[in-house]
Formats: sequence, structure tokens, C-alpha cells
Amino acid sequence: MKPGFWDYVKSAFNARPIGMFIPPNWIGLGIFAVLGALNPGFWIIGAGLELGYLALLATETRFQRFVSGERLLRTQRQWQTKMDQLVAQLGQGDQARYRALESRCRSVLGQQPQGATLPPDLDVQAEGLGRLSWMYLRLLLTRQSIDRIIRESTAVTLDGERLEERIDRLQGRLKEESLSDELRRSLAGQVEILQQRLERRREAREKLAFLDAELARIQEQVELLREQAVLSTDPETVSQRIDQITTTLGGTTEWIRQQQEIYGVMEDLLVEPPPLSVRTVAKENQ
Repeated sequence: MKPGFWDYVKSAFNARPIGMFIPPNWIGLGIFAVLGALNPGFWIIGAGLELGYLALLATETRFQRFVSGERLLRTQRQWQTKMDQLVAQLGQGDQARYRALESRCRSVLGQQPQGATLPPDLDVQAEGLGRLSWMYLRLLLTRQSIDRIIRESTAVTLDGERLEERIDRLQGRLKEESLSDELRRSLAGQVEILQQRLERRREAREKLAFLDAELARIQEQVELLREQAVLSTDPETVSQRIDQITTTLGGTTEWIRQQQEIYGVMEDLLVEPPPLSVRTVAKENQ
């Protein structure tokens, strides 16, 4: 999020040149505080100078760019730490899959011209590719969570029978006319529970199939973007394609939200990430 006026004022209040341990503004305030103790008129002079200093520096274009860049860098570092922590939760195979896709996304940016002044379309692409790689990571985490639940839930009953076999045996007993009403209700309740378990496992397997399909779709889309970045001479064309892709993932985002509500095993994975670091890509390709 872009800093507001008061963010610039706060940064101006604490600004210090490289090599100084204490902001010069603090030194000035300290001097006028001491002088004001001798003559209160210095407090009025100091307050006026302070307001003028903060207004001048906070509205200076270069200073605003510096503050914005510093905030973006800090956000990206915090985000990268969070990303690394989430990636570390994946198995080694999925970690390799994510790192490979992230590298492919960065290569889309690296294949396009980058001078001292980055073209606006490259910034747009970095934002879209950042969302794309974040979506890929969310899908991997969701897939791992559902897969773990399937593996932890057994396909057999407590006595070692398969669920299907147990259901068939219980349904056979329910056909016996000699059963008491109490026993019949108990057996029917067991059948209903076992059928629900089978249904939940079937739904989970369908979700895994959907996740695998979405992961493959994103991989193919990134490969297509890489090819277009090489063949296209207009960065805007690539930007439009990235925007189209991220738009189509809106339904997948809502699906992930639903899985979080159902399984309740993941932290919030629906926040918006910052763009991929365009400058980092530029350095990697030098």
C-alpha cells in the first residue's frame, strides 16, 4: 500500500543521513528544548522550524520515492520470510515444484528488455506473476493438507474390515426379521456413518484430482507466457495475457477459501502478495 502524507511526516521526523546514528531533527529538538527552558520564546521558534522542516521534507518528491521504496523493500522481505516458512511446510517434492515455477515466473520478466528505467508493463507483469506463484503455493499447501487427512483416515473399520465389506455385512443383518427395534436402529446408524465416511473419502479424492489439474494448468500457462515473452516484441501483450490468467483464477481462490472453512487446518492464505522483485530479476540476468 502506498504511504500516506502522515507516513511521510513520520519518516521525515526520524530521517537521518547515512553515517549518523541520531536523526538531526532530534538534535535540533533537543537544542530548542534546552534553550526553551531558559527562554520559552525558543519553544515557539523551535515549533515553527519543526513544522516547516517536516512539511518541506515530507512533500519533497525524492524523499517520498525513498520512503515508498524503503517500505516496499521491507514488505517484500517480510513476505519472503513468510513464503519461505510456508514452502518449508511442503514435502521435498512439492518444494522443488514451487521453486521451479517461481524460477520460470522470474524468467518471464528476465527475457524482456530492462534498462535503467523499468517499463510500466514490466511492473504490471511482476504484480501478476507474483499473484500467480502465490496461487500455486496455496494450491500445493491445500493439496498437502487434504492428502494428509486422507492418509490419516483409515479405509477400514476398527475390527480390520474394509468399509465396503462392513456396510455389506451390516445391510445383510438388517434384512433379518428377528432383529429387535433397538438393535436395528443401532445397525442402521452404523451403516449411515460408514457411508458418510466413504462419501467424504470420495469427495477428498475428487478434490485432489481438481488440485492436480489446477497445478498443471498454472504450469502450462507459465510456459506459454515464457514463449510469448520470447516471441513478442510488445510487453503490453504479455501483460494482458498475465492479467487474463490471474482473472480466471478467481474461482480457484474462492474454492481454496471454502476448503479453509471445511478443514480448518491452514492459516489465512488469501492475502495479496507483493509483486515479484523486478530489480532482483534484472540483477540475476546481468
